[in-house]
Amino acid sequence: MDRHAMTTGGGSGGPARVVLYTIPGKCPLCDEARELLHREGVAFSEVDIRTDRALLRAYREEIPVVAVDGQKAFVGRIDPGRLATALRNPH
Repeated sequence: MDRHAMTTGGGSGGPARVVLYTIPGKCPLCDEARELLHREGVAFSEVDIRTDRALLRAYREEIPVVAVDGQKAFVGRIDPGRLATALRNPH
């Protein structure tokens, strides 16, 4: 499990931990993902993949990536219906 997306809930009855992996200012799909998460009222943290070589290698060609409870849930565009399901059933 990636250290930036450690579980803080979800499986234990609390809210799912959501992380948006991005390159701020360089990724229109990242902006779209961020806006959707805000619009849907999802609490999330954002990680600039340029701050970690392993993340940059792993996600450079995939961003945006949304992880739910440490599991990669979305790459590229986020489907709102699938997002709701992923947040209810994080694993």
